[in-house]
Amino acid sequence: MNTETAPLYSPAPDWSGRNDGPGPEHARWHSVIEPIAQDSPAGVALLGFASDEGVERNGGRQGAAAGPAALREALGGLAIQDELALFDAGTITTQETDLEGAHEELSSRVATLIDAGHLTIILGGGHETAFGSHRGLFRSLGPAQIINLDAHFDLRSENRPTSGTPFLQISQLVGKKDFDYSVLGISQPNNTATLFETANELGVHITLDEDLAEMSVKEAAQLARVLVQNSPHERVHLSIDMDVLPAHQAPGVSAPAALGVSFDRIRAIAVAIAATGKLALVDVVEINPRFDQDNRTAKLGARLINDIAVAHVLSTSAT
Repeated sequence: MNTETAPLYSPAPDWSGRNDGPGPEHARWHSVIEPIAQDSPAGVALLGFASDEGVERNGGRQGAAAGPAALREALGGLAIQDELALFDAGTITTQETDLEGAHEELSSRVATLIDAGHLTIILGGGHETAFGSHRGLFRSLGPAQIINLDAHFDLRSENRPTSGTPFLQISQLVGKKDFDYSVLGISQPNNTATLFETANELGVHITLDEDLAEMSVKEAAQLARVLVQNSPHERVHLSIDMDVLPAHQAPGVSAPAALGVSFDRIRAIAVAIAATGKLALVDVVEINPRFDQDNRTAKLGARLINDIAVAHVLSTSAT
């Protein structure tokens, strides 16, 4: 991927979407969201991470760097019924092959946003996003629970970071004692015995895609609530790899799933976690607009972001 002309960091872009008239009764994301500022009140902050480098290193198909723009476009026209303080913190773009430099910029900006009290939502980018974002959370608040909705463990051991290594990197960052990692949606045929062994050694909670398929939507949400309740950590990092969804629902991803977990279950899990009031960080990654159909995958990602934001704000305002 050639990003020679792209800045490492760019400020919030202009948002657009359907306009039905003035006033809060016609509010949509594009009419409410504001560029982040130092004096912005605590709210929901979006930060783009436009990166394909980790996917390329991992042998995946290119295009995830366009994910942040696709998600913003899909979010722009969504209507808002609840009072939300929404902010756009701009986008970090990986320069040529310098993923490590982009990760450092991401970690720094995430830490700043979390220090300011924002629920920080990262618009990926490949799943390499998760290491840079979690490191920022760790710098701000210390160890946190990680719940990853994903068909893959992303616990690969490589000689450099890729989209397949972020959670092993995080385990090395925080230490095995504080590494509290759950993966919901694992596809057994798409993860080697070595990866299952690594997950076992690190004490990872695993729920297979086929097991989630047998659960009702309410049971899937209850599973998420129990995981949060049983964690020793007070804050949660929710990472959503859109390839956890079936390929017919989410065709625009780096690695389409043959089985996958249906959107209603993934949404129920995400909203249940947000409703605990413990959510600090969210990644939505691996959207690849190059292979999407009618922006289907981006629209599902946008719906998840919207519903997570609403559930989080309602949970925190109730307390």
